[in-house]
Amino acid sequence: MGDRSKVAGDEGERPLPKLPIPGSRNILITSALPYVNNVPHLGNIIGCVLSADVFARYCRLRGYNAIYICGTDEYGTATETKAMEENCTPKQICDKYHALHKEVYEWFDISFDEFGRTSTPQQTEVCQAIFQKLLDNKWLSENTMQQLYCNTCERFLADRLVEGVCPTPGCNYESARGDQCENCGKLLNPTELNDPRCKVCGRTPQIRDTDHLFLELPLLKDKLEDYINKMSVAGGWSQNAIQGTYAWLKEGLKSRCITRDLKWGVPVPHDKYKDKVFYVWFDAPIGYISITSCYTTEWEKWWKDPDNVELYQFMGKDNVPFHTVMFPSSLLGTGEAWTLMKTISVTEYLNYESGKFSKSKGIGVFGNDAKDTKIPSEVWRYYLLTNRPEVSDTLFTWADLQAKLNNELLNNLGNFINRVLSFIAKPSGQGYNSIIPDAPNPASYHKTKILAEKVGVYVDQYIDAMEKVKLKQGLKTAMSISSEGNSYLQDSQFWKLYKEDPSSCAIVMKTSVGIVYLLATLLEPFMPSFSIEVLKQLNLYPDAQLSLCDEKGFINRAKSPWDLILSGHKIGTPRPLFKELKDEDIEFFRQKFAGCQADRIIKAQADAKIVAEQVKGLTVSEKGNKRKQGKPQPESKPESEEISISRLDIRVGLITRVEKHPAADSLYVEEIDVGEASTRTVVSGLVAHVPLEEMQNRRVCVLCNLKPAAMRGIKSCAMLLAATNGTKVELVEPPATSRVGERVTFPGCPGEPDEVLNPKKKIWEALQPDLRTDSGLTACYKDLPLTTSAGVCKVKSITNGSIR
Repeated sequence: MGDRSKVAGDEGERPLPKLPIPGSRNILITSALPYVNNVPHLGNIIGCVLSADVFARYCRLRGYNAIYICGTDEYGTATETKAMEENCTPKQICDKYHALHKEVYEWFDISFDEFGRTSTPQQTEVCQAIFQKLLDNKWLSENTMQQLYCNTCERFLADRLVEGVCPTPGCNYESARGDQCENCGKLLNPTELNDPRCKVCGRTPQIRDTDHLFLELPLLKDKLEDYINKMSVAGGWSQNAIQGTYAWLKEGLKSRCITRDLKWGVPVPHDKYKDKVFYVWFDAPIGYISITSCYTTEWEKWWKDPDNVELYQFMGKDNVPFHTVMFPSSLLGTGEAWTLMKTISVTEYLNYESGKFSKSKGIGVFGNDAKDTKIPSEVWRYYLLTNRPEVSDTLFTWADLQAKLNNELLNNLGNFINRVLSFIAKPSGQGYNSIIPDAPNPASYHKTKILAEKVGVYVDQYIDAMEKVKLKQGLKTAMSISSEGNSYLQDSQFWKLYKEDPSSCAIVMKTSVGIVYLLATLLEPFMPSFSIEVLKQLNLYPDAQLSLCDEKGFINRAKSPWDLILSGHKIGTPRPLFKELKDEDIEFFRQKFAGCQADRIIKAQADAKIVAEQVKGLTVSEKGNKRKQGKPQPESKPESEEISISRLDIRVGLITRVEKHPAADSLYVEEIDVGEASTRTVVSGLVAHVPLEEMQNRRVCVLCNLKPAAMRGIKSCAMLLAATNGTKVELVEPPATSRVGERVTFPGCPGEPDEVLNPKKKIWEALQPDLRTDSGLTACYKDLPLTTSAGVCKVKSITNGSIR
């Protein structure tokens, strides 16, 4: 929320471009350039664009000289494929989806300094210049390679125009692309695919020879490894980035083709290859540089000053080798002093309800979908960032979105701020008539002193987390301050102090309103529109400039929150900051965004047809203009009772006590808290598989609506879910942060469980064979994961095992 100078231009006023400042901390931030083959989905947004925005906003709060560069990746096969699908030119596709991306990111409050595109003259100029340097320095070679050729389409097929079965052992994904398997993440060559097929016509292509240019990565190995070994430590690379990079190095670097038989792309400035274009992996990362050159003609001050500029790059895990191996190799090979990446922040996958987000297949919630829900952008930002998949895949579920909005934003953050401001706004005799009270000697009130000490610790932890790009931890820490504020209000009983001890009440309210301002500051990188609204309610917007600058002493002042807003200041009008998300809303969204985009269109058309038929079946009586139904339909026969997985009452349980069965050496007797008034006694045959000490205080999945049964004289009132592969047994475990007693659900399967399963109807027996673990250790019913508000349930090591 910093002040930025403006310059007049063709598009009206725009900020003056920032340049590196000697002696300042200059930070260049990029996020992976999204393809223009669809609107970005939530996984794309959190994976790079939103994460980079949070860090850019944080850098500005700290007073660093930072710019954030991004844009659409417009060349390559993905664009040509989409153009063929929509029966238009690649240029038209790029124009259309660049505008859609820009619109989505504007709604999400993404604060780019420049959001450009790669289909520009600047991209051609920079890309060809880097190529020429590599050619002059003899890092390129010519070679003949085998490539798939489609006789029907009469063209060589670029990687993404080929699909087939992944050749990786244990994967066998049937829709692997020619460049990479979306399922296992392995990079591929099209000729490696089993049963390849042309994505345009579906025919089987033939292998032919074609000449191409290659970047000789093996010759650049020493330079590259020296860079990686130094910078991965100095830049604090995320662990998944380090693992992915060293896995590539361990496999051995190979020459990589940098040209392709396409028309849409940067042309190769070489007589022999003038009909070819650069391969997108070579061309796309150079887009960061060319987009910066669109931002400022003095772009080299950012990109060719490694001693004074720090480059931070954000992306999903499938982009790692392109940024840690290939892009640096291209720059190192020029022999010029480029600003190479210092820090890389990599996310795993955000999965959607029962499967993966997929932009190419239209699966998941997309940016325009989020806007259409009317749920505010700050709620979406908050949810995605609390669920940011930093070290492992995470799961988007509508129920989790509801829980985080209602419990964390509404009941915690919104409740605290509204209680403070509403009380101050009350008229004299009930409150402070909207005026911040004077509160001398605030540390004299014991509870205030304790709160200030806690807040000071949290502020230090927040700064530490954000400097290390641990964004989820930073957000969690800021929200902890809100929780402390709520406890402070409740413990102080300010409503009683107002009458009984006015001076202490004034301290409590002046301190609390300072915490409100502090939260607006710390949460600005995560929810900027929320911070603006809070400042308006504090009557500080637009004059106040939120800051975390060391030079301005804000961090030390934050540890004395009663000093953050002066006595006598008049606040604005308090209003609720968040709105509850109801169960019926969640169910509506779950149904609306089920399946893929194409399925949704078909469903919408079918629903419209049904409505039209219903309207057609209505006739209007000439007398009284009354409506009556057309010919009645015969009554349908009652359907047989559905055996749905939702009929199982599976809950998160906590084992509070466990001992061996007094009459059976192979059985445990556990007392398990499943969220009821008292614990349940459960008998399980796990002695041979799980040590006693590992059972105690363990979260487990408990089937609670089986009919109780006596086992060697002790009645068992539930059953633990465990997986087996025939030789070993492992408990199915919910996430460590899941709530004890919450129901374990299955995405897309609404419905209430039976009170008690009727043994005669064999419901458990019918459902159990489809309860298994998948290759990723997730417990599933068919393809639906066992899901809690904190994520999916898993096992330790058994893949493709039976759950019983």
